[in-house]
Amino acid sequence: MTDALTLLKTRKSPKIFDLAGPGPSPAEIDEMLTIASRVPDHGKLAPWRFIIFEGDGLKRAGEAIAQVFLADHPDANPEHVEQERNRLSQAPLVIAVVSKTVPHAKIPEWEQTLSGGAACTLLVVAAHALGYAATWLTQWYSYDARVRAALGLSESERIIGFVHVGTLARPQEDRPRPALADIVTRF
Repeated sequence: MTDALTLLKTRKSPKIFDLAGPGPSPAEIDEMLTIASRVPDHGKLAPWRFIIFEGDGLKRAGEAIAQVFLADHPDANPEHVEQERNRLSQAPLVIAVVSKTVPHAKIPEWEQTLSGGAACTLLVVAAHALGYAATWLTQWYSYDARVRAALGLSESERIIGFVHVGTLARPQEDRPRPALADIVTRF
Protein backbone atom coordinates (compact mmCIF):
# COMPACT_ATOMS: atom_id res chain seq x y z
CA MET A 1 0.00 0.00 0.00
CA THR A 2 1.23 3.44 -0.89
CA ASP A 3 2.21 5.49 2.13
CA ALA A 4 -0.10 8.42 2.92
CA LEU A 5 2.20 11.21 1.74
CA THR A 6 2.91 9.54 -1.60
CA LEU A 7 -0.81 8.89 -2.00
CA LEU A 8 -1.62 12.57 -1.42
CA LYS A 9 1.19 13.75 -3.71
CA THR A 10 0.11 11.52 -6.60
CA ARG A 11 -3.65 12.07 -6.62
CA LYS A 12 -4.89 13.89 -9.69
CA SER A 13 -8.17 14.38 -11.52
CA PRO A 14 -8.26 12.68 -14.92
CA LYS A 15 -10.57 13.67 -17.73
CA ILE A 16 -13.82 11.73 -17.37
CA PHE A 17 -13.33 10.37 -20.89
CA ASP A 18 -10.29 8.50 -19.55
CA LEU A 19 -12.27 6.62 -16.89
CA ALA A 20 -13.37 3.08 -17.70
CA GLY A 21 -14.44 -0.10 -15.99
CA PRO A 22 -14.08 -1.87 -13.80
CA GLY A 23 -15.44 0.36 -11.12
CA PRO A 24 -15.35 -0.24 -7.38
CA SER A 25 -17.16 -3.20 -5.86
CA PRO A 26 -20.05 -2.60 -3.44
CA ALA A 27 -17.67 -3.17 -0.50
CA GLU A 28 -15.18 -0.67 -1.94
CA ILE A 29 -17.97 1.89 -2.46
CA ASP A 30 -19.00 1.47 1.18
CA GLU A 31 -15.36 1.91 2.23
CA MET A 32 -15.01 5.09 0.15
CA LEU A 33 -18.23 6.54 1.61
CA THR A 34 -17.17 5.61 5.15
CA ILE A 35 -13.90 7.48 4.60
CA ALA A 36 -15.69 10.45 2.99
CA SER A 37 -17.92 10.66 6.07
CA ARG A 38 -14.93 11.22 8.37
CA VAL A 39 -14.62 14.91 7.48
CA PRO A 40 -14.59 17.80 9.94
CA ASP A 41 -18.20 18.29 10.96
CA HIS A 42 -18.70 20.98 13.61
CA GLY A 43 -21.70 19.99 15.68
CA LYS A 44 -21.86 16.46 14.26
CA LEU A 45 -24.63 17.57 11.89
CA ALA A 46 -23.64 15.40 8.87
CA PRO A 47 -24.80 18.25 6.59
CA TRP A 48 -24.35 16.14 3.45
CA ARG A 49 -25.49 12.89 1.92
CA PHE A 50 -24.52 10.73 -1.03
CA ILE A 51 -26.40 9.48 -4.11
CA ILE A 52 -24.84 6.50 -5.90
CA PHE A 53 -25.33 6.24 -9.67
CA GLU A 54 -24.25 3.08 -11.46
CA GLY A 55 -25.65 0.80 -14.15
CA ASP A 56 -29.18 1.82 -15.15
CA GLY A 57 -29.11 4.64 -12.58
CA LEU A 58 -26.52 6.44 -14.74
CA LYS A 59 -28.86 6.19 -17.73
CA ARG A 60 -31.92 7.37 -15.79
CA ALA A 61 -30.03 10.38 -14.42
CA GLY A 62 -28.66 11.14 -17.89
CA GLU A 63 -32.17 11.05 -19.33
CA ALA A 64 -33.34 13.53 -16.67
CA ILE A 65 -30.46 15.86 -17.58
CA ALA A 66 -31.24 15.53 -21.31
CA GLN A 67 -34.94 16.29 -20.81
CA VAL A 68 -34.20 19.48 -18.86
CA PHE A 69 -31.65 20.52 -21.48
CA LEU A 70 -34.16 19.85 -24.26
CA ALA A 71 -36.84 21.87 -22.46
CA ASP A 72 -34.48 24.87 -22.45
CA HIS A 73 -33.09 24.22 -25.95
CA PRO A 74 -35.90 22.73 -28.07
CA ASP A 75 -33.97 23.39 -31.28
CA ALA A 76 -30.74 21.71 -30.10
CA ASN A 77 -29.22 19.29 -32.55
CA PRO A 78 -29.50 15.60 -31.63
CA GLU A 79 -25.75 15.27 -31.07
CA HIS A 80 -25.80 17.96 -28.40
CA VAL A 81 -28.82 16.37 -26.68
CA GLU A 82 -26.99 13.02 -26.71
CA GLN A 83 -23.92 14.69 -25.19
CA GLU A 84 -26.08 15.97 -22.32
CA ARG A 85 -27.71 12.53 -21.96
CA ASN A 86 -24.25 10.98 -21.52
CA ARG A 87 -22.95 13.48 -18.94
CA LEU A 88 -22.86 10.85 -16.20
CA SER A 89 -22.07 7.77 -18.27
CA GLN A 90 -18.34 8.09 -18.88
CA ALA A 91 -17.31 6.39 -15.61
CA PRO A 92 -18.81 3.18 -14.22
CA LEU A 93 -19.66 4.94 -10.94
CA VAL A 94 -20.77 8.48 -10.13
CA ILE A 95 -21.47 9.63 -6.60
CA ALA A 96 -23.29 12.90 -6.02
CA VAL A 97 -22.39 14.69 -2.82
CA VAL A 98 -25.42 16.63 -1.66
CA SER A 99 -25.37 19.52 0.80
CA LYS A 100 -28.24 19.38 3.28
CA THR A 101 -27.53 22.29 5.57
CA VAL A 102 -29.75 23.02 8.54
CA PRO A 103 -30.36 26.23 10.48
CA HIS A 104 -28.11 26.29 13.54
CA ALA A 105 -27.36 28.98 16.12
CA LYS A 106 -23.59 28.31 16.20
CA ILE A 107 -22.76 26.66 12.87
CA PRO A 108 -23.36 28.83 9.79
CA GLU A 109 -24.57 27.34 6.52
CA TRP A 110 -21.29 28.11 4.75
CA GLU A 111 -19.37 26.02 7.30
CA GLN A 112 -21.76 23.12 6.79
CA THR A 113 -21.29 23.40 3.00
CA LEU A 114 -17.52 23.33 3.46
CA SER A 115 -17.92 20.04 5.33
CA GLY A 116 -19.66 18.64 2.25
CA GLY A 117 -16.83 19.90 0.06
CA ALA A 118 -14.39 18.12 2.36
CA ALA A 119 -16.46 14.94 1.85
CA CYS A 120 -15.90 15.30 -1.91
CA THR A 121 -12.18 15.66 -1.33
CA LEU A 122 -11.95 12.59 0.88
CA LEU A 123 -14.04 10.66 -1.62
CA VAL A 124 -11.56 11.29 -4.45
CA VAL A 125 -8.62 10.51 -2.14
CA ALA A 126 -10.28 7.26 -0.97
CA ALA A 127 -10.86 6.23 -4.59
CA HIS A 128 -7.17 6.85 -5.32
CA ALA A 129 -6.13 4.86 -2.25
CA LEU A 130 -8.16 1.91 -3.55
CA GLY A 131 -6.44 2.09 -6.94
CA TYR A 132 -9.14 3.97 -8.86
CA ALA A 133 -9.16 7.40 -10.44
CA ALA A 134 -11.78 10.02 -9.62
CA THR A 135 -12.83 13.41 -10.90
CA TRP A 136 -15.06 15.89 -9.04
CA LEU A 137 -17.27 17.95 -11.39
CA THR A 138 -20.34 20.13 -11.12
CA GLN A 139 -21.54 21.45 -14.52
CA TRP A 140 -24.81 23.30 -15.20
CA TYR A 141 -27.09 20.45 -14.17
CA SER A 142 -25.75 20.54 -10.59
CA TYR A 143 -27.38 23.96 -10.18
CA ASP A 144 -30.65 23.34 -12.00
CA ALA A 145 -33.65 22.91 -9.67
CA ARG A 146 -35.47 20.70 -12.19
CA VAL A 147 -32.55 18.27 -12.43
CA ARG A 148 -32.17 18.24 -8.64
CA ALA A 149 -35.89 17.46 -8.27
CA ALA A 150 -35.66 14.67 -10.87
CA LEU A 151 -32.81 13.16 -8.81
CA GLY A 152 -34.97 13.20 -5.68
CA LEU A 153 -33.47 16.20 -3.89
CA SER A 154 -35.56 18.52 -1.76
CA GLU A 155 -35.71 22.23 -2.55
CA SER A 156 -33.20 22.98 0.23
CA GLU A 157 -30.60 20.43 -0.94
CA ARG A 158 -27.78 21.39 -3.29
CA ILE A 159 -25.33 19.27 -5.26
CA ILE A 160 -21.77 20.02 -4.21
CA GLY A 161 -20.37 17.78 -6.89
CA PHE A 162 -20.56 14.64 -8.95
CA VAL A 163 -17.55 12.41 -8.27
CA HIS A 164 -16.87 10.17 -11.29
CA VAL A 165 -14.94 7.01 -10.33
CA GLY A 166 -13.37 4.33 -12.50
CA THR A 167 -10.21 2.68 -13.69
CA LEU A 168 -7.77 4.86 -15.56
CA ALA A 169 -7.90 3.86 -19.24
CA ARG A 170 -4.52 5.42 -20.04
CA PRO A 171 -1.72 7.18 -18.16
CA GLN A 172 -2.33 10.82 -17.33
CA GLU A 173 0.11 13.68 -17.41
CA ASP A 174 0.03 15.84 -14.33
CA ARG A 175 -0.97 19.45 -14.80
CA PRO A 176 1.37 22.23 -13.73
CA ARG A 177 0.97 23.05 -10.06
CA PRO A 178 1.51 26.54 -8.63
CA ALA A 179 4.82 27.32 -7.01
CA LEU A 180 4.46 27.68 -3.27
CA ALA A 181 5.99 31.15 -3.48
CA ASP A 182 2.97 32.19 -5.58
CA ILE A 183 0.30 30.90 -3.20
CA VAL A 184 1.81 31.14 0.29
CA THR A 185 2.15 34.23 2.43
CA ARG A 186 4.11 34.04 5.66
CA PHE A 187 2.93 36.43 8.30
